[in-house]
Amino acid sequence: MKFIAEINVMPLKALLDPQGKAVTSVIHNTGFADIDQVRVGKHITLEIEAADKAEAERRIDEVCRKVLHNPIMEGYEFTVS
Repeated sequence: MKFIAEINVMPLKALLDPQGKAVTSVIHNTGFADIDQVRVGKHITLEIEAADKAEAERRIDEVCRKVLHNPIMEGYEFTVS
């Protein structure tokens, strides 16, 4: 079966997010003072062939841990459908 995974990789909340700070500054300078605490991350969509959803989730978790995120600076979450 083919499954689609939607993966979000974000900076850890305990760390500074320079991209988020820059985007927040631009948002404020553009007149949106009510928006704050912007965090910038990555969104990855991929297809995976697996016997069932549990296997797809296991493989996606593995690829996230090994390839798609830096555990020192980032966390991740995903959905499989």
